[in-house]
Amino acid sequence: MNMEIRVKICGLRSAADVQVAAEAGAVYGGFVFFPKSPRNLTVEEAAPLALAAPLGLCKVALVVDPDNDSLDRILAAVPIDMLQLHGHESPQRVAEIRARYGLPVMKAVGVSGPEDLPQIDIYSQVADQLLIDAKPPKDAVLPGGNGLSFDWQLLARRKYWQRPWMLAGGLTPDNVAEACRMTGARQVDVSSGVESAPGVKDADKIRAFVEAARGVTGAKGAPPKLV
Repeated sequence: MNMEIRVKICGLRSAADVQVAAEAGAVYGGFVFFPKSPRNLTVEEAAPLALAAPLGLCKVALVVDPDNDSLDRILAAVPIDMLQLHGHESPQRVAEIRARYGLPVMKAVGVSGPEDLPQIDIYSQVADQLLIDAKPPKDAVLPGGNGLSFDWQLLARRKYWQRPWMLAGGLTPDNVAEACRMTGARQVDVSSGVESAPGVKDADKIRAFVEAARGVTGAKGAPPKLV
């Protein structure tokens, strides 16, 4: 039976990106608010994109170790449905942001080896969703979107966590189906894997990625509920 894999296209930077992602069948659209990223948007750039997003597309703001002032500015102008915390936010900070803004929070957890897995259980106590991503190299400028993957076998025996989770890190139209089958992921996130250049989305790759993810078969159970 079809897995009904839910797809998040992250790093949307234009109205065309948003439209293509929605029409292809993505459930989540990510807007990056991190100046060091080639996918960064200012509040002024993001607001019209989010306002024009088709109904049904969950609009996600990716932020990195944000302070309250920066979150206040984003949320005052951009209609966001979910916050994605992609920095070194502590469990306490995650809970604080979730309580302060009343929005679902997705916490990214970087994984490179089995020693990182306990962090998933820790953050599952305070976040609404988890994004399990490849841990960036120590000298990396970006906390994500580096096109790196990790050993998916690390997740093969832990297909079910306390919270809905999303697989990220080095996914492409060519490997997303294998990644889902190996890990049991029911949600996937892609950014650089559907680009023709850093920060430049490729419409054909977006369509191919969503088609490949949604074509995975053999899963059991219901897909996770959107929060």
